[in-house]
Amino acid sequence: MDTVVPQAYLNNTSTAPDWLNKGDNSWQLISATLVGLQSVPGLVILYGSIVKKKWAVNSAFMALYAFAAVIICWVAWAYKMSFGEQLLPFWGKAGPALGQKFLIKQAALPATTHYFSDHTTVETAMATPFYPMASMVWFQCVFAAIALILLAGSLLGRMNIKAWMMFVPLWLTFSYTVGAFSLWGGGFLYHWGVIDYSGGYVIHLSSGIAGITAAYWVGPRTKIDRERFPPNNILLMLAGAGLLWMGWAGFNGGDPYSANIDSSIAVLNTNICAATSLLVWTWLDVIFFEKPSVIGAVQGMITGLVCITPGAGLVQGWAAIIMGILSGSVPWFTMMIVHKRWPLLQKIDDTLGVFHTHAVAGFLGGTLTGLFAEPVLCNLFLPVTNTRGGVYGGLGGVQFMKQIVGGGFIIGWNVVVTSIICYLISLLMPLRMSEEQLKIGDDAVHGEEAYALWGDGEVYDSTKHGLSSPDNTTHGKIASRNTEMI
Repeated sequence: MDTVVPQAYLNNTSTAPDWLNKGDNSWQLISATLVGLQSVPGLVILYGSIVKKKWAVNSAFMALYAFAAVIICWVAWAYKMSFGEQLLPFWGKAGPALGQKFLIKQAALPATTHYFSDHTTVETAMATPFYPMASMVWFQCVFAAIALILLAGSLLGRMNIKAWMMFVPLWLTFSYTVGAFSLWGGGFLYHWGVIDYSGGYVIHLSSGIAGITAAYWVGPRTKIDRERFPPNNILLMLAGAGLLWMGWAGFNGGDPYSANIDSSIAVLNTNICAATSLLVWTWLDVIFFEKPSVIGAVQGMITGLVCITPGAGLVQGWAAIIMGILSGSVPWFTMMIVHKRWPLLQKIDDTLGVFHTHAVAGFLGGTLTGLFAEPVLCNLFLPVTNTRGGVYGGLGGVQFMKQIVGGGFIIGWNVVVTSIICYLISLLMPLRMSEEQLKIGDDAVHGEEAYALWGDGEVYDSTKHGLSSPDNTTHGKIASRNTEMI
């Protein structure tokens, strides 16, 4: 009797779909997992470690909650708003991505068919990767999730957690989906030829601008937290940063939607730019402040990763180095010099400097892509044929201007929509924590603390140790002092 094998395990074209490429599908799922690891545990660890101890739990939880909430909203309605059929030139039609018939068919982005100027002759066919829709839905989902988590970095240490729980689905629905459809899903910027290889605009510029806008509406941390906000665990922060760096191989390497030669270029350029940027930022710290800062090195790493993202698979290695030099110096200048001299930036409390590390670096990367996008590499990936950066002549100067306009649209949309969302939420509940919560931190907000250290947040039992009073002993004074420092 012959053994019957389920169809999903068969490996011949008579039974398996002829469009399925198992190598592409494997790489897409691996890339999605790498991007997911950037968020949980990557940014959960980084956020929970880089903030003051009393905010470790709250900061980590903001990231964890956003990741879970985005997944449900994404499959319920937001995926098709980002990559479905066109409703408006900048928005897709909402709908669920949950049904079996939809998820097991070949992946396709229906609004991406690109025509020549006569609007009838196809220039580039619809994007149809060689794996199921389920792989595409999940890959794009982790990108949406990390955008919200990056945005949270501007709000750590004071946003009302209940307001954040409302903010996440609203911003995903009315801001992120617009940028994603406009630039990736077949919207007007996609067909006009604005380049965003892997999210320099869709994710980083949008989260940076929305972050500082939301920070304005939420208000600042307490005065004492703004003046002194030491990381509670720098070594653990580095572990989170390392996950972020290594996970970027999926972030940029997965965006050709295939395990092809372009994805290899993207991964290599990503690491070249990140390393260059980290070194430049570190040396600027040494030159001007005489000490290499570990936190500064992480910021330089992040700005390099962000800057290369819009052009990762489209620029040559030498251009990636130039982009790294600029991403390690321009955001450093805006953060260390401009921020301290511009009253508006001083007024707005952007906790982790997301405006500098993501908005400035993302816009910088987008405009530099308009200069350095190499024609051969562009033809491997972009829907508008003969696209090239400004240094390659021809219409390169036009491309540079397109990049500026595309970035301007993302900036304007996020300022307006994020402000509206914050205002509407404020009508229902405070955006900022109460003064008591701001003073106490995690224990008041969640009833939990990050570290269960002796004498830290616990009442000292003097009778157990045969002591008359904790206040009259060395141990008691230490316990009391540590409790007051929370």
